[in-house]
Amino acid sequence: MAQRYDGPPGGTPGDGPDDGPGDSRTGSPAAPRQGPRTGFLTEVRSAVSTRAALLVLGVLALQIAFITSYIGAFHDPTPHRIPLAVTSVSGQVTDQSVYRLERLPGEPLDPRAAADEATARRQIENREVDGALIIDPRVTTDRLLVAGGAGSSLAQALTAVVAEAESAEGRRVRVVDVTPEAPGDARGLSSFYLVVGWCVGGYLCAAILAISAGARPANGSRALIRLGTLLLYSIAAGLLGAVVAGPVLDALPGSVWALWGLGTLLVFAVGALTLALQGLAGIVGIGLAILVVVVAGNPSAGGAYPYPLLPPFWREIGPALPPGAGTWAARSIAYFRGNAAAGPMWVLSAWAVGGAAVTLALAVLRGRGGSGART
Repeated sequence: MAQRYDGPPGGTPGDGPDDGPGDSRTGSPAAPRQGPRTGFLTEVRSAVSTRAALLVLGVLALQIAFITSYIGAFHDPTPHRIPLAVTSVSGQVTDQSVYRLERLPGEPLDPRAAADEATARRQIENREVDGALIIDPRVTTDRLLVAGGAGSSLAQALTAVVAEAESAEGRRVRVVDVTPEAPGDARGLSSFYLVVGWCVGGYLCAAILAISAGARPANGSRALIRLGTLLLYSIAAGLLGAVVAGPVLDALPGSVWALWGLGTLLVFAVGALTLALQGLAGIVGIGLAILVVVVAGNPSAGGAYPYPLLPPFWREIGPALPPGAGTWAARSIAYFRGNAAAGPMWVLSAWAVGGAAVTLALAVLRGRGGSGART
């Protein structure tokens, strides 16, 4: 007699091995099983974490800051108190000219009397002034000495202001470039571009160290290893940049050795700053480094437009930031035999020492706290 199979004890119809889809009692197809329904916002939260969303908003803010900073610095270059030496064979003429030039509308010039032409030339060479007006009351044409190596845009702006002032007095001016830019240094911008390249290398090297091994070193030993790696990179980057800008492309004159030293210090300073900010803020520190070096530092560096042509905010912060200090020092080395480079080198040294000290201090504190975790 055939046996009827009712499924396992306690089972329900449809649990047997031969039951197909559908209800075994009614023969109708079974309703498909549906998982928990998720809305669009739930999918968004699953695809984009809160941390990622905050980082994207940070990038947007950084982008707007970049646009604002560059356009704000460059959209309306206006001469402001350009240092100018004034001299003449007549002391009275010198004093009268200084008085007249310092009262031009908008204060485009900062004139100061020089004893003679030799003194005025020496002040240009020492980067104390950006030009010199040599007045000869016996003729109607004066000479304006400029330094194209300090930036052709500055020399052109100085020429325009002085020529207009001289024309108002019924006089003409003949321009003499006593420190012309090198043939391969179009508009005197090679120093600035070299510095920008060094800065990019500094913060990218530090960023790669963070991405590969955690933004915050777990202890002092690991921080020292990162700083040592950064130093080796800085030495190589400084040398290669100086060689490319000098002997290879013939863009910058001056000592390759001095440019090498400047490049090493600059790359290390920017890298140490980036490591310090990463130690303080984790991966967000990379964005903060870009904010300081790229967003604030590059437009205020005096590259495309030297300091006397920049708006007040950028004119004030430029010398204190790595790109500005580096650009001034590079031009001093290339065209002015290193004169007036000591101050910017001290600025870069402060960034390098400060960044390294903060990086080490944070790593040591983290090691003592027993954290050791990468973030």
